Amino acid sequence: MNDCLFCKIILKKIPSAYIYEDADTYAFADIHPNNPGHTLIVPKKHYSNLYDTPDETLGKLMAVAKQIGKAAKGALAAEGINIAMNNDLAAGQIIFHSHIHVIPRFKDDGYRHWKGRERTQEEIEHAAQKIKAFLEKNARDN
Repeated sequence: MNDCLFCKIILKKIPSAYIYEDADTYAFADIHPNNPGHTLIVPKKHYSNLYDTPDETLGKLMAVAKQIGKAAKGALAAEGINIAMNNDLAAGQIIFHSHIHVIPRFKDDGYRHWKGRERTQEEIEHAAQKIKAFLEKNARDN
């Protein structure tokens, strides 16, 4: 895509703090990092998000996330690593090119995870059943 920021980075039309590259993926430092070492891993081929990224490509992205996570943890003495992927505006996706965040974490870095809300067992079961039914319908339709 001509106007995609990450495509321009992959093509080196825009500079990035390069970390890793192979035939299918490119990894670079986030310019608005949560912590030092916050890395973005993108497929070289443009996909908008999780939904249209082929399973094989997602597998490659996760394999690279594992490598980068281990490297960041060792190199930066991180105490943990978050792996995240935001999909759609409501989930915080800003750049519509599939990407995985690898975020080094430290005990006192000030970042907190979202807190779960109390839900009734009925609400939990109802949502689970809806998802299960959707999966089953898609399996039949495909």
